[in-house]
Amino acid sequence: MKNRTLFGHLLAWALGALLIVWLAFVILGLRTGIHEADELTDGHLASTASLLINQRSNEFVGTRDVSAPNPELKRHDYQQSMSIIIWDQGGKVLSRTGNAPRPLFDTTEGFATLKLGPTGELWRTFARWDSPTRQRRLMVLLSEEERDDLAWDIAKQVAEPGLWLLPVVAFALSIAIKKGLNPLSCLSKEVLTLNIQAGEPLQKAQRHQEFQILVDSINLLIVRYQAAMTRERELAGELAHELRTPLTSLSLHAQSLQGALSVLERKQAHERIAAEALRAGQVLQHLLTLARTSHAELAEAAVPLDLARLTAGVLSEYSQICLDNGHELALIGSGTYPMTGHKVLLEIALRNLVENALGHAPAGSVIYIELDAHNQYLQISNEQLKNTQHLDSKDTVFPRLGLGLGHRVIEKIATLHKGSFSETSDSDNIRRYRISFAYSNKLINDQKIFI
Repeated sequence: MKNRTLFGHLLAWALGALLIVWLAFVILGLRTGIHEADELTDGHLASTASLLINQRSNEFVGTRDVSAPNPELKRHDYQQSMSIIIWDQGGKVLSRTGNAPRPLFDTTEGFATLKLGPTGELWRTFARWDSPTRQRRLMVLLSEEERDDLAWDIAKQVAEPGLWLLPVVAFALSIAIKKGLNPLSCLSKEVLTLNIQAGEPLQKAQRHQEFQILVDSINLLIVRYQAAMTRERELAGELAHELRTPLTSLSLHAQSLQGALSVLERKQAHERIAAEALRAGQVLQHLLTLARTSHAELAEAAVPLDLARLTAGVLSEYSQICLDNGHELALIGSGTYPMTGHKVLLEIALRNLVENALGHAPAGSVIYIELDAHNQYLQISNEQLKNTQHLDSKDTVFPRLGLGLGHRVIEKIATLHKGSFSETSDSDNIRRYRISFAYSNKLINDQKIFI
């Protein structure tokens, strides 16, 4: 199906509105024509009666009956065929002119619409007496059909100019709308030829005010796209570099196994291969997480969730590991933390935070995860208990990568949720990592839960 053009859309609406207005004027013209024709004919009837009622001549002496007017006397299109009947005070017809059927005699005066003749034809009449003494009564009659013809003729004269004007107005409107859409057409061509990869913004030319918001939005989108692409390239470069190191080490140690090694050297080579394989797997996991984050940013919609329940579920996954290695996990803060976000990505960020804390904390440490719905943040820190010694990275459950790649992924997830990721330390050299969110949440209650 072919897409409709904006030009056709605007022209259709403009012509539709014009047609409605024209129809309204036609209807108003018809009503006005009928009303004015009625007023005109009524005034004509009254004027004719006033001219004849006071006439004094011998023509009213004796009965005079002229049933049909002389057609040769008609000299104008709007000349109407009127009938006149004059009675004496006793109801005797003194004079009758015109082709109107003879009405019954009565003594009323004024305007009336009567049905006369065998077919009940409608006639508009005006009757009056000549004086208070009522010597003669005169009635002027006009056919309603002739009266309506005059009304329709007036209405047609009002409506026809508009009908002939419609094609002219439509043509003029099409030209005006096409010219008016030229700035939009030019902007569309600029957007079509825009090179987003090169980061070229739209030119700050003199534009209409309605387009300026669109231009600013497109330029802002280009800036954000370039910033996102720069971050992606930097992070991908770091991850690729970090992946190259374990792969090179794996290759070297695998080659060394082919040579003559002692039992201890062979054992150490196997351990290094296992460690580098785990390191490579973690780097690949971060690469997949980065790809998933980018996909969610572009394609997936955020959903309402409870961050407190989500955090408790993630921490429960590490309860057995903490028990086996002498760590404790504590969830502090809101009973509920309603927000809008991506559940899977938030779980990934939480796992990275917990695994990084477990990788750095010695046995006997307590790792706190604090949720503050009022100030809108999630924070993780550790507290080393007395009589504990720091473990080497090779003895920890989650070996450290060394470049903070997990934190870079967390930072991207926080940015996706319109938040930020930061690291702080206090006087006791306790590191705290915080994700600050930009959502408004209500603090229900505070409680401490040990897992």
